[in-house]
Amino acid sequence: MMSRFFVFCALLLAGGFHSSAQVRILFDCTKAQTAGNADWVIDADVHDVYWHPSALVGQGHGSDPQILPTPAQSSVTSTTAETYWEGSLSSWGIDCVNYGYEVETLPVTGQITYGNSSNAQDLSNYKVYVMDEPNIKFTTAEKTAILQFVENGGGLFMISDHNISDRNNDGWDSPSIWNDFMGTVSPKNPFGIRFNLEEFTQTSSNVASLPYDSVLHGPFGAVSKLQFNGATSMTLSPDSNSTVTGVIFLTGTSTSADTGVMFAHSRFGKGKVAAISDSSPFDDGTGNPQTTLYSSYATSVSGNHRKLIMNATIWLAAMDSSGVSGIIDVLQDNSFEIYKTSSTSLRIVNQKSDNQLLEIYDVLGNRVAGKQIADVVDYLDITRLSSGIYFARIGNTTKKFFR
Repeated sequence: MMSRFFVFCALLLAGGFHSSAQVRILFDCTKAQTAGNADWVIDADVHDVYWHPSALVGQGHGSDPQILPTPAQSSVTSTTAETYWEGSLSSWGIDCVNYGYEVETLPVTGQITYGNSSNAQDLSNYKVYVMDEPNIKFTTAEKTAILQFVENGGGLFMISDHNISDRNNDGWDSPSIWNDFMGTVSPKNPFGIRFNLEEFTQTSSNVASLPYDSVLHGPFGAVSKLQFNGATSMTLSPDSNSTVTGVIFLTGTSTSADTGVMFAHSRFGKGKVAAISDSSPFDDGTGNPQTTLYSSYATSVSGNHRKLIMNATIWLAAMDSSGVSGIIDVLQDNSFEIYKTSSTSLRIVNQKSDNQLLEIYDVLGNRVAGKQIADVVDYLDITRLSSGIYFARIGNTTKKFFR
């Protein structure tokens, strides 16, 4: 059986803010993400929100994030500290900007829509939508909008927390809210993921052996561990979505099982979904001074959380080299093989026929080399390629190699 992986081809094009070619990521804050002892925002200049069960501005001390982080993300550099912005997701936000993405927040008063031209923050304007621990149920219209966003090529980051984590005391917590979403949209359970109603703490090294998985082996490095602090797990339903894949599991659980899943991903329509059943790995330990935050994003389990989260973000944002939302499917079949004869030369053995086009792409989806294969065995000079990960493609088949 052929295995397959997704090429992580993030579209990183320079340009002015809100350039149509640049990947834009939207972090949601319409679902009580700053209620109680939580601060799931990239940046907030004021803290005056009280959630019970909806946002009441001016009557509390919760973060009230503005749309654009300040100082401006155009001033962020590779040496910018995460405290440049005030939010427990600021480390993640700074990393996204340094990778070439634009980040925004859907504020307390924002609207979740898809295809609404009158809404400047309509989901159609973004490539990735982050929903970190929602504490207010989605309306029917919001469920439809999110589903359409994914189906039409968007990337959804679903983040849950443990059972009985109702921070705004409205009777709903994040696992139940996500399950309500899955159980009431059409088709039901479109992403093949349901959250279990439990609570536990565990550090797991039970990572699936998927060497070509872009979330486990992406640009930020290989993921080998995940730490949960007050979390639940997931149950997968391949019958509902045949693409759903568990990549990290509870200790002692088979990595071929559909239960005990800590991190999973799937595809729906032209889009993609990444799902994790704990919010604590995203916390960078700094943010609203009114809350008690815990450092985990970059400091816990030897930096594995940062690797996992950024690899997943890049995978969600990936487009193919033509800019078409949809992801290059890479089949690891035997139609051709590549071998490094030296550090500067590739040997290509093409089993199908000669005179085919060989294309070389970098991890950003840029075509960096190519040639017509003149015979069953041919060679390619890769002297001009810098060190890193590359993908050789003939037809619909792609192979990964290192320079």
